Amino acid sequence: APVGVKLSMVFRKLPGVSASGMGLRLSQKFVFLLFLSGLVTLCFGALFFLPDSVRLKRIFLSKTEVQAVTRPAQEDMALSRSKPESASEKATSADHHGASSDAFSFKKFQKCLLKATLGTDGGRPADPQTNERREKVKEMMKFAWDNYKRYAWGKNELRPLTKNGHIGNMFGGLRGASIIDSLDTLYIMGLMDEYNDAKEWVQTSLDLNSNGEASLFEVNIRYVGGLLSAYYLTGEELFKSKAVELGEKLLPAFSTPTGIPRGVINLGSGTSWSWGWASAGSSILAEFGTLHLEFVHLTELSNNPIYKEKVMNIRKLLNKIEKPHGLYPNFLSPVSGNWVQHHVSIGGLGDSFYEYLIKSYLMSDKKDEDAKKMYYTAMEAIEANLVQKSPGGLTYMAEWRGGILDHKMGHLACFSGGMIGIGADDGAPEKRQHYLDLAAEITHTCHESYTRSTTKLGPEAFRFDSGAEATATRLSDRYYILRPEVIESYMYMWRLTHDPKYRDWGWEAVEALEQHCRVESGFSGIRDVYTMTVSHDNMQQSFFLSETLKYLYLLFSDDDLLPFEDWVFNTEAHPLPIYRDS
Repeated sequence: APVGVKLSMVFRKLPGVSASGMGLRLSQKFVFLLFLSGLVTLCFGALFFLPDSVRLKRIFLSKTEVQAVTRPAQEDMALSRSKPESASEKATSADHHGASSDAFSFKKFQKCLLKATLGTDGGRPADPQTNERREKVKEMMKFAWDNYKRYAWGKNELRPLTKNGHIGNMFGGLRGASIIDSLDTLYIMGLMDEYNDAKEWVQTSLDLNSNGEASLFEVNIRYVGGLLSAYYLTGEELFKSKAVELGEKLLPAFSTPTGIPRGVINLGSGTSWSWGWASAGSSILAEFGTLHLEFVHLTELSNNPIYKEKVMNIRKLLNKIEKPHGLYPNFLSPVSGNWVQHHVSIGGLGDSFYEYLIKSYLMSDKKDEDAKKMYYTAMEAIEANLVQKSPGGLTYMAEWRGGILDHKMGHLACFSGGMIGIGADDGAPEKRQHYLDLAAEITHTCHESYTRSTTKLGPEAFRFDSGAEATATRLSDRYYILRPEVIESYMYMWRLTHDPKYRDWGWEAVEALEQHCRVESGFSGIRDVYTMTVSHDNMQQSFFLSETLKYLYLLFSDDDLLPFEDWVFNTEAHPLPIYRDS
């Protein structure tokens, strides 16, 4: 029955009241009240759930409830481009305002160093001849830098023959690769006017909002590594904030089913993909395995755990999957997490993965037991399957293709002399001398690849088959592009043994660089190391300033310049400090 009828039945029992009249009036009032209350409810509900309702929620909810509603999850904050405060802004804000007790303190960090970073006298050697050689390397750096500044300033690299700049497509629109790569080299050499010019360019012209195809690996080791190193050496907040900001732009590359990052990323959109030449869309061992040092320091500086979590996830996956004969193949699917090809190399495609295992252990102040175990287990597999002795007595690292050895060693693999040397102390005590001997043998073989060429510079790859030993037998392997790996091993072996031959070998390389690679306006790679009438490639690589000249300078310096007790070098020769709990 209608509401009015039901009410008239009730009021009919009341004395002195007309049931029909009272029922009518009450039924109208009741319907009106119901309508009014419904309208109020609808209005408040609509206001409450509108997009701009946060102001109303602040009225009706407690402060903690508002925070829970408006703050995204920590990982979403790191990846979201519309977040209220980025990781880099968070780090910078904490430093400027002292608001966070967890903020990184540069002064506190310096107190954790065991020795003076630049030594007692900038590492100047007492021996006059060694000092003269060091000054020559410094002059080479100034010559390379001055010509870059004159003809290619702001571009990525100098083309010294045509006297113009080169941008390239490795850095996704980023500029100034030679500037970022040179910051720490200029600083440790005491080239302060040049360093200040580089710093000013970073402050005014380094634009991280680029849009293009960038190599995750190259941007990490050159730009992130260079900025981190510059910060730890100088304490300039500018370098820290830029490093964290750029690191944040690399995170979307890890958005894969396995967490193994893809090799190419658009720094603007965050989209990532694998290299077109990589087998079956795979990621490359040396690329995803060469992030650990930088990403651990990004977490340290930003107080954001996401960077370390990303690289530790890579470790977990590599520990879980089966390794053929204990070896790590070069291609891994970021979708399935399985190996794609059974090609193993200590040179290109694999090299710096192994380097970062032992350096992760050293950088952790020898606390990262997982990295230590992975490194020494890998070394056992490498010795069992790849290390070979030539008929002429040269020790070399062959490549492995599904169980078949390719008796070729790349110039890139020549870093392994230094790597095995710095890892000698922390393996099994009875193998210490064995590892030092192996490191010396590998370094000797790489030196032989230099001495057996006409120019006394080493080829890109050299072979040990068909009667050839430590020489390039293919025309396509005869070039030298100012690479540092052989000189890198000279520097490490000098510090580990103080055998004067390593300084002598380094000086031979300086003389060869001066004779064959120095041109009117910089340094250039050459196309064939076996001919005296050299043909230049017209490229002064940024790693020549970052690595080749830095390692030569350290080779002719005392050991207290960037002492190994406090510093490890990333694969682009950017020094990063050993992490110690204060």
